[in-house]
Amino acid sequence: MPYRHTLIVPNQIYHVFNRSIARQPCFLNSRDYERFLNVIDYYRFQKPSLRFSHFSRLPFELRTAYENNLKQKGVKQVDIFAYCIMPNHIHFLLRECTPKGIATFMKNIQESYAKYYNIKRERTGSLFQSMFRAVRIETDDQLLHVSRYIHLNPYTSFIVKTKEELLIYPWTSLSEYLTHSSITTREIILQHFSTVEKFKIFTLDQADYQRELEEIKHLIFE
Repeated sequence: MPYRHTLIVPNQIYHVFNRSIARQPCFLNSRDYERFLNVIDYYRFQKPSLRFSHFSRLPFELRTAYENNLKQKGVKQVDIFAYCIMPNHIHFLLRECTPKGIATFMKNIQESYAKYYNIKRERTGSLFQSMFRAVRIETDDQLLHVSRYIHLNPYTSFIVKTKEELLIYPWTSLSEYLTHSSITTREIILQHFSTVEKFKIFTLDQADYQRELEEIKHLIFE
């Protein structure tokens, strides 16, 4: 059985990453991405009384009331500082708020989405690799650079072709930082910048360099 070398403890921040099995695409259209984003938003809270699949089938008024109550009174098991959903892998920058919060969060979102995906595609079995990776963030510089790395992923991987497209790419938290927050807790990163514009400049500053590094890596290993 695989085990994780990194010890995850409450109040620490981690770069968390996982891939689909065999690196096969697991988000095939915008509806898949939206579903996963909604699952992330839901399971960042500890022990919801309903499974997401049941919650999502509630009548609109009941669903809205339940969601509002969860967000006002629910206990968060993770703070989400950044995320990126790619076709076959996912990145998060998370703080563990409760014991085993990150592990529970990852288990819940992966299992919930896999059930949805399997029903929709008439398949069975796991969708994501059994053990996610986690690296502890030890300094403010590391925090900022990892957030930038996560937000640049679609550009680095040529999912989007231009920086302008990256700024409006809907499946990362970058757009939340530039407009308004829905899922992310932004303050811990934005406190290092005098304006949101300076955060944007910092993020885009290394975009081409990061893309070049990715191209070189492929030349070496493929």
